[in-house]
Amino acid sequence: MRKLWLIFAQTVTISLAALFVVQLFYPHVLPHRDTSLIVKEAPSNTEETMTQPGSYSVAAKTAMPSVVNIFTSKKASQTTESPLMDDPLFRHFFGEQQDEQQQSQRENSLGSGVIVNSQGLILTNHHVIEAADEIEIALADGRTVPARVVGTDPETDLAVLKVNVRNLPAITFAQQENINVGDVVLAIGNPFGVGQTVTQGIISALGRNHLGINTFENFIQTDAPINPGNSGGALIDTQGNLVGINSAIYSRSGGSMGIGFAIPVSLVKQVMEQIIRQGSVTRGWIGIEAQDITPELAESFHLKQIRGSLIAGVLRGGPADNAGLRPGDILLEIDSREVIDSSTMLNVISSLKPEKKVTVKIARNQKEMTVSIVIGKRPKPEVARNEE
Repeated sequence: MRKLWLIFAQTVTISLAALFVVQLFYPHVLPHRDTSLIVKEAPSNTEETMTQPGSYSVAAKTAMPSVVNIFTSKKASQTTESPLMDDPLFRHFFGEQQDEQQQSQRENSLGSGVIVNSQGLILTNHHVIEAADEIEIALADGRTVPARVVGTDPETDLAVLKVNVRNLPAITFAQQENINVGDVVLAIGNPFGVGQTVTQGIISALGRNHLGINTFENFIQTDAPINPGNSGGALIDTQGNLVGINSAIYSRSGGSMGIGFAIPVSLVKQVMEQIIRQGSVTRGWIGIEAQDITPELAESFHLKQIRGSLIAGVLRGGPADNAGLRPGDILLEIDSREVIDSSTMLNVISSLKPEKKVTVKIARNQKEMTVSIVIGKRPKPEVARNEE
């Protein structure tokens, strides 16, 4: 027994010695145990990798190159130039000083715009470039180029600009019928001059009017934050398609309160195409002042329904006057299209081509009758502001 134990002890001792020698001189022969921390990592972002659930990065990456920053400048005040400036000697000594003073008196403002054509056409708000002496466009690739105004439409607050740059990334327009309340939308612009920014919300309502913002109103309402500098920027869907042009906000503080308004893509296309084609927008006009039918007016005129538009005034010599319309008449239909209120009446008439003869249905002295009228051309906004 003692002999067996001795043999066992010698065997263990020799084995440990051999193991020590191998580990010391030949460590690669022994199996290696990795004690490092093993974690499960997501794959690197590649073109084939799916985006995270709830992410709108693809839409943002698609549309952001098409959104530009717009910088405008204008003289702060118009001052009368001294007659002495006509003297070459006086101008030589003092002209440079006056030029520097005028430069320091210039007002700068900023907004956003959307590239709608690869050949350099950019859409923005009229109020962004209104009265600007100089307009500069900052492209997404860092280039800054001057722009000129192709045409504007103050009554929808839209304007088209042109830059002499080709192969620009034009945005894709969404289909109006695919735009619904509750859809997720992203607003892209340059708020407060901090740089291009994307905010997210939903479409809160469609067809908003009677807001007193523009003459022709058919706004998309959204809670996507829209702040100063976002005006003229893009409101896009989750595929990166243009839904509308950000135009205005309801705010008591100057910042976003969750009620923003965008001009829908259907109206944008209609106005933009006319501006590009002819430099301005041509609308129908009949020369009346109108107001909505209230429950009190409906009762006093013995109307069965609260609908239509009351003619409060008629412009002498205008189309309505020539057709025999007079104050107190109530417009019920225009060219077979029902008049719900003054806003729909305005939109229906403006969509008609000048010189077109149409039939209107009116209520006069509790009787309905039809009258033929030749549509006129709507005057410039300062003339037609309170008349249709």
